[in-house]
Amino acid sequence: MSLEKHIKPYSRAIVKLLKSSPVESSSPVWNDVKNYQMEIQEYLGQIGLELIVRKEEGFAYIRQFENSDGDTLGLITRRRIGFETSVVLVVLRQSLEEFDSSPTSYQSHEKFITDIEIREELELFLQEGYNRLKFTKELDKYIKKAVELGFLKEVSVKDNETRYQIHRIIKDKITIDDLLEFKIKLAEYAQSV
Repeated sequence: MSLEKHIKPYSRAIVKLLKSSPVESSSPVWNDVKNYQMEIQEYLGQIGLELIVRKEEGFAYIRQFENSDGDTLGLITRRRIGFETSVVLVVLRQSLEEFDSSPTSYQSHEKFITDIEIREELELFLQEGYNRLKFTKELDKYIKKAVELGFLKEVSVKDNETRYQIHRIIKDKITIDDLLEFKIKLAEYAQSV
């Protein structure tokens, strides 16, 4: 049997989604994702996955369907990201929210941030009582984890400063309610220390 007999026009898009979600508008399979959205969803639905397409944001990704107990078929492994990486993600999400809520005519659609700016944002975000010295010493590791998870994309490195683009998928993964809940938990943690 030959491969050509079994593949569909959108097969490469499905493979790309399964291997490296999110798929961005710059991807060669982006048009297939947009044009065959129903067919791709029908296929993915059979294995417990849902296709999410954010045309206006320029990306698509997949997530698992959950039953009423929050269980999935387990096709996509859930990763524990740790408290410190969570703090970085919340700061990035908050930064993107502030960017989006105060648009100017000359700003682009994309939010860029440097590692130095991330460090400054974290200094303001972390409550008293938290071990800031240890956290900032290991910050590069947490930023790298955010890149691995697909929330940050390295754009350039110049004069020991790395510039990143905050990927808009973070808005789907960390909601405003998540932000508020995390801030409350962080405040509770700071009071208990």
